[in-house]
Amino acid sequence: MKRPTSFNANVIRLLASASLLLFTFYNLPLSNAQDTAEADVDATLATASISIDSITSRNGQWYACKCYPGDRCFPSSTVWSRFNTTVSGNLQIALPPGAPCYNNLGDLSTYDAAKCADVKANWSNEQWNTDHPISNLWPYWTNDTCRPFPSSPSDTCTRGFYGNYVVLAKTRQHVKATIDFARLYNLRLVIRNTGHDFMGRSTGYGSLILNTHSFKDVSFTKRYEGPGSYRGGAVTVGAGIQGRELLRLAHAQDPPVVFVGGECPTVGFAGGYIQGGGHGPLSSFYGMAADQVLAFEVVTASGLYLTVNERLFPELFWALKGGGPSTFAAVLSVTVKTFPDLPAAAVGFDLNFTHTLDPSVYWKGVDAFHSRANRWVENKMFVYYELMPFRLHIQPFVGPNMTKAQIDEVVKPMLDELDAEGIPYSSWSKEYSSYYDLYLDAFEDEASGMSALIGGRLFTQKDMAENAAGVNAAQRFAAENGGFIIGHVVGPGVGMPSANNAVNPKWREAASFSIMSYTIEGNATLQDKAAAQNLVTNVIGQRLRDASPNGAAYVNEVSFLSVLLLFRSLTWFVASKGDLEEPNWQQAYWGSNYRRLYFLKKLWDPLGVFYARTTPGTEDWEIIDNGTRLCKKL
Repeated sequence: MKRPTSFNANVIRLLASASLLLFTFYNLPLSNAQDTAEADVDATLATASISIDSITSRNGQWYACKCYPGDRCFPSSTVWSRFNTTVSGNLQIALPPGAPCYNNLGDLSTYDAAKCADVKANWSNEQWNTDHPISNLWPYWTNDTCRPFPSSPSDTCTRGFYGNYVVLAKTRQHVKATIDFARLYNLRLVIRNTGHDFMGRSTGYGSLILNTHSFKDVSFTKRYEGPGSYRGGAVTVGAGIQGRELLRLAHAQDPPVVFVGGECPTVGFAGGYIQGGGHGPLSSFYGMAADQVLAFEVVTASGLYLTVNERLFPELFWALKGGGPSTFAAVLSVTVKTFPDLPAAAVGFDLNFTHTLDPSVYWKGVDAFHSRANRWVENKMFVYYELMPFRLHIQPFVGPNMTKAQIDEVVKPMLDELDAEGIPYSSWSKEYSSYYDLYLDAFEDEASGMSALIGGRLFTQKDMAENAAGVNAAQRFAAENGGFIIGHVVGPGVGMPSANNAVNPKWREAASFSIMSYTIEGNATLQDKAAAQNLVTNVIGQRLRDASPNGAAYVNEVSFLSVLLLFRSLTWFVASKGDLEEPNWQQAYWGSNYRRLYFLKKLWDPLGVFYARTTPGTEDWEIIDNGTRLCKKL
């Protein structure tokens, strides 16, 4: 490609300078209609300058990049110190969790034998990792360059794609001040609650991390009195509350209540989970988690505190309910519907190498289960399963408001088929006086620390009715080519046929959703990553897409389409070839809702203060230089 002339380069810089004038105007301190007393951030921030040195080009494409260490626009140590005062001393240098096992991280002395032992002992403990200031539960997207298992403390630890600084926010003023600082200094901002994240949205090279995990306030009411006609029970939940933590508090109410939450106990309830839609064990009974939202408290990209509901800022309210995590605002709290706790029943099922080593027998048994996905959701059930060669582990089938006899009757045709075909298995069933008791007894804790690429596919009831054999064959292909399937049979449309929110309408047709995990180290070479991503995206992913033409993808648990975006980028770095065909992730994640979401993103965050991979508006941005610098395309 012809190199830009100096004239063209100067034009680009002139346009960039004009843009920066508008940027400065946009970033003047804002008064707050809801709380003017808290609107005054350190006045010196208003004078922050953004250098046109952040304007750059790669391969003929011009970019305006965020500011990074070494750039003249990056804040000085004096400015960082002043900012630390603004957030009450809660600014820290962001240290990878494995850093205490190494002598140094750059110029910092980091070795601490006791802390290193603690990290090693808890590396697979999800709760420990969610409580860490910056840890990601699945470290692939961190570049995995500081694992806590060096051969010697003198080995090299680098940040990889972790951020540089983290604010452990304790108040909403800290959240506002952090957003203002990131906006004014043009820094990449990452919102991190628990790090329960398959997509790398909780981390970012050279970023300022806003940690909201300490927001633990919870308030229940038996009668909601806010806007709208709903007058049932509700709970207001701080951004840092996790699923099992909230469930225990709900069970302690008199009488006990439940809510639509995730299957995994460590998922942060109020943040990315609900902003991505949120499915779980009660979704076939009540709908998506986003369907239950009554109100949000947020801080916007321009630093405003807002209460958002169906009366106040209804368009933003619509977008926050399923329109994408870390996209439209930083959530301080969410208010959702609660429901009386209810009896429930569960079934567990195993078919594995202890039962048979005949692949035809094994996969026939798998087909007998998954081909009945529509039956499970039509009975308002949820099923969690794990699938790989010679291991189908289902724990559990969940039957809300069912007895043991009732759930046994629903599952009986599957077991009868297995018995008739001579396919061995083991199973159990049990009833519980409450969903709370079922959740604690039947669901198993999960582990963290594995490095993997993640894909996923949402299979609709139509796909399962017309091509269950094809879907099952595609999943078998994935498993036999190194994939590990984490499956969720769930039908939110049965529990809530329609809802006024941004969730992909395809979720109303859902029967089954599968996550596929493919193991690869985060610090693998770019060539190895590209090869793995090609397999995940263009081989395994294509088989799943071909088998489910009516299907979709789930924004919170990355689709193969999202991986293709990174594969395209890595291919450019590795081989300097032309771009692969850009996948339609907008349609896959949000369907007919996307155009409205794109408009709202531009309205509420015109500068791109918030960024999370493959969310509305991010097609205007690109991460360049081997996955490091976040830049807007000019």
